[in-house]
Amino acid sequence: MSVITRRMLGAAALAMPAVARAQGGEAGGWPSRPVRVVVPFPPGGSNDAVARPLAEHLQAKLGQPFVVENRPGAGSTIGSAEVARAPADGYTLMVTSSTFATSAGVQRTPYDASGDFEAVAIAAVAPLVVVAAPSFPPNNLAELAAYVRANPGKVDYGSSGPGSINQMGAELFAQKAGGLRMQHVPYRGMGPATTDLASGTIQVIFTTIPSARGVISSGRVKVLGWTSEDRPAGGPQGPTPSESGLPDYEASIWWGLLARRGLPPAIRDRINAVANEALTGGRLSTYLEGEGARPTPLSAAEGDVFLQRDLAKWREVASNANIRIE
Repeated sequence: MSVITRRMLGAAALAMPAVARAQGGEAGGWPSRPVRVVVPFPPGGSNDAVARPLAEHLQAKLGQPFVVENRPGAGSTIGSAEVARAPADGYTLMVTSSTFATSAGVQRTPYDASGDFEAVAIAAVAPLVVVAAPSFPPNNLAELAAYVRANPGKVDYGSSGPGSINQMGAELFAQKAGGLRMQHVPYRGMGPATTDLASGTIQVIFTTIPSARGVISSGRVKVLGWTSEDRPAGGPQGPTPSESGLPDYEASIWWGLLARRGLPPAIRDRINAVANEALTGGRLSTYLEGEGARPTPLSAAEGDVFLQRDLAKWREVASNANIRIE
């Protein structure tokens, strides 16, 4: 987790009780009818797993149904476009992830990701783990950088598809390590990529803890390190970026609650306070722990700073690597 995020967490922890008290009666009659929670991904994935317990908590605390609707397609842009067209009145929200930012970095979207959306809450942030085929010579991130530098274009890394956090995390690593060149092998999901990694068909993947947990625990792959300083408690051993001589490298997956920009501040802050309560225990907290994620109870304003930084970051990575999906 970046230094800015750690500072935000500290400030948010002090501010949360005051926010919760202040916003209780300032949102007028909202909500007076059901609230739609769009998930721009298929059912069953991590975004869906975050959205459903979060919606249940919001419904229990705010007294109206929060109805989750999956609207997948086009790297999350189809569902996101629906939210961008909805009124900014608090009755249409979206649970999404870092894919929202990476997709905006690599393709033309039917909305302005920076201008049309604002963060209402950031639920959690999790690092990626870098794992390699057992026969691959490097044993840590520093050795990986040295090996790729000596063998430009000869190391294949897998991802869940073009513009995914897996690809972008790998490309950012290559840039921060001095302009390295690896070959991207896109898959339809991390399952087949992980299978090919274990068999030695590809050499490296940058992935989430759940995607790699089985092959790590069975010893079918080796851990080279983490993409963040925030190494998960109980996660496999491996060096962080600073321990690998890459203090400026950070790539994480996040999950958050977004809305069309212009949400009335009282409604935005009320949702934020209640959403942050869901991070302190219960089903959502348990799920995030299993993802190797750290709950991130930022204020809405801090969450929007986080979102804008992530959007700018992945646009720059995509531009530098000439990654573009038409």
